[in-house]
Amino acid sequence: MDLNQLINDCKNKDRKAQEQLYKLYSPKLFAACLKYSRNYTEAQDNLQDGFILIFNKIEQYAFKGSFDGWLKRVMINNVLQQYRTHTFLSLVNEDVQDDYEIEIDDENISLDYLLKIIQELPDRYRLVFNLYVNDDYSHAEIAEMLSINIGTSKSNLSRARMILKDKIEQYKNQENKTFPSAK
Repeated sequence: MDLNQLINDCKNKDRKAQEQLYKLYSPKLFAACLKYSRNYTEAQDNLQDGFILIFNKIEQYAFKGSFDGWLKRVMINNVLQQYRTHTFLSLVNEDVQDDYEIEIDDENISLDYLLKIIQELPDRYRLVFNLYVNDDYSHAEIAEMLSINIGTSKSNLSRARMILKDKIEQYKNQENKTFPSAK
């Protein structure tokens, strides 16, 4: 079935088309949810809530621009809305000027570990980090999405990078430790 026909069928509330759309896009959208969620279970919940929203808003898709991009934007906005309504976000308004770069040149650091430490970031730091680094939003866009100012977005990103850099360095130090042999 052609994607445009699938979208039109979803607009007509066709359950089979909705199921097909879910099967087609859920792996990709789950990856986006996983980036923004604290853990796997929360990402699953966000995915389900996001698809309900997608099916309720699919009428708004006007076949202009990428459908993939529209889906991802709806899903990310849904996750951000979950944080806003459940007030998990604590206002962090620090003025951190250092811009930490994270260099990962070690093949021993797995993607699972990186995802784990990103998920462990405080909510606001994790959201800003993912929006800026992984999804290429500007600080102005992030500020608008999270109802914060641009400076707060920049400082939250800097703090997230600093925390991640510290955790990666701790991980590398643990990997490099040698233990004395038992006598």
